[in-house]
Amino acid sequence: MQEYCIRSINCVVAATSVCRKVNKGNYLSSSIFRSTASFAQMNVNIGGVISVALFYCLILAVGIWVGWKQKRKFERMRVVSGANRSENIMLAGRDMGLFVGVLTMTATWVAGGYINGTCESAFTGGFLKCSTMAFGYSMSLLLGGMFFAKPMRMAHKGRGYVTMLDPFQEKYGSRVGGLLFLPALCGEIFWSAAILSALGSIFTVMLGLDNTLSIIISAAVAVTYTLFGGLYSVAYTDVIQLACVLFGLLFCIPFVWTHPAVDHEAMSQVDWLGTIPLSSVGSYVDIYLLIILGGIPWQVYFQRVLACRSPQQAQYLSYIAAFGCLILAVPPAILGSVARVTDWKNGTEYGQDITTPEEIKSILPLILQYLTPKWVSFIGLGAVSAAIMSSADSTVLSTSSMFVHNIYKTSSEHHLVHVMWVSIVVSAGLGTVMAITVNTIYGLTYLCADVVYVVLFPQLLLVIYAGDYTNTYGCITAFVTGFTLRVLSGEQLLNLPAVLKFPFYDEETLEQRFPFRTFLMLASIVLQLIVSAVAKNVFVQGYLSPKYDVFKCFDSNSSIIVAIDSKLNSGDAKDIDEETFFLNDSQPIPLRQSSK
Repeated sequence: MQEYCIRSINCVVAATSVCRKVNKGNYLSSSIFRSTASFAQMNVNIGGVISVALFYCLILAVGIWVGWKQKRKFERMRVVSGANRSENIMLAGRDMGLFVGVLTMTATWVAGGYINGTCESAFTGGFLKCSTMAFGYSMSLLLGGMFFAKPMRMAHKGRGYVTMLDPFQEKYGSRVGGLLFLPALCGEIFWSAAILSALGSIFTVMLGLDNTLSIIISAAVAVTYTLFGGLYSVAYTDVIQLACVLFGLLFCIPFVWTHPAVDHEAMSQVDWLGTIPLSSVGSYVDIYLLIILGGIPWQVYFQRVLACRSPQQAQYLSYIAAFGCLILAVPPAILGSVARVTDWKNGTEYGQDITTPEEIKSILPLILQYLTPKWVSFIGLGAVSAAIMSSADSTVLSTSSMFVHNIYKTSSEHHLVHVMWVSIVVSAGLGTVMAITVNTIYGLTYLCADVVYVVLFPQLLLVIYAGDYTNTYGCITAFVTGFTLRVLSGEQLLNLPAVLKFPFYDEETLEQRFPFRTFLMLASIVLQLIVSAVAKNVFVQGYLSPKYDVFKCFDSNSSIIVAIDSKLNSGDAKDIDEETFFLNDSQPIPLRQSSK
């Protein structure tokens, strides 16, 4: 979720690189689509625009209706129990049922990148590549449910945290929590921008709409119903969007399967399993672990976990959604597999084989456009746009929730709600502007997905399961070091050279073959534990004065307590004969009895 994972983002790029044929043979690249002159030459597909408009109206109507209904329910709850309005917006009053929760969790994960990526992987690499996201996302949800959902939902005597950043701020303080907010914020915003950009490009290619106009309208629709009902509106519109995804893709399969250009006899000769070159095994494992573990520390995931009625329900939600992700990988995998045995050059209007990286990444839009009747392609387009919209609204809400609860903070509930509304609009605005103007948005999203894996996952793991062994010094050291090393490892999409070249580095392709992301993640865990232990020993044992404890991690009396305890352990307790040693006559500290 999201993300805010690298493989999903890689496949969303497909939409922006889409190429098509227009006017019997004039091949136009995606760069031409961006120009104003080309937009003027395109014919807007009125039928397709009407179908998408109807879909958007349906989503908007459902979101507004749910928001209005939830507002009336909240007013009754506030009178009876004094319910919290901001929490109602962010977490649906912690009253989300299992059915709706499973569907909104599944819809958030099965985004445009998931569908496009699964289809592309099935087209190019068979099961081994196709299973990366399907099994990776499912394993991510399973592990999240097994190890993270319950402790997060059980915190505060069963009331649960409000956002993913709460345990960090409680353990390390609000400043460090604000620091960890930055990679989470960037991951969500860049993910939102990437999927909005993909949606705009698909509309441009298949409908002839202006890219900028498509992005703005899509973002405006998502913001409108999110403002009306918060997580409740997002969740219920996700139910509609997930139904559209499943129905739309399944509906397209028979038309693609029976297209005259599909060579069914060739299916028996295709290597459906696929192969992973020995030199790529390291990077393949790295990507797999990135999707599995890096998919956990995202607010879009924990927002739904924390909205459940109980810790057990939060776990069940994750388990069932994992199964849902597997099921929804089947339709795009079938479409990609059929496209693999299609004679694109002689049997379709496309008129040439799909060989370039841009074409391969655009395989799903090409399937919908050239292997189905026009009216069927509109249904498929609705499925893809529904998948993208289901993630766009989630990222907007999750970003604003973290900002309002963990960064802005105010005691006025009424004021907090208004800030929440403003932050939703601002978050969507930032994603929209970046989708329209930033050419390196996908490179930034790659880097942020890596930072979430390398930096945030170790922090989340340790704060929940090793909180007694970590402190602010270890947290900040691991954060800065992990981020720095990841940047120094290079990123081709941002033209960042690899200063750190790990083993098996490919000088020709400039690729890291070593699973360096996983190595950096593990190094961050070890570094945080070591630095935390050293800092504790230095201050508690009295090697440094408490006045140098700038983060106030250790009590000023800790060194005295350790010294007394050391004397008791050594048997040198002749001068300590009281049961309690008093510090400043006001802080009694019970001493452990000597074995003597």
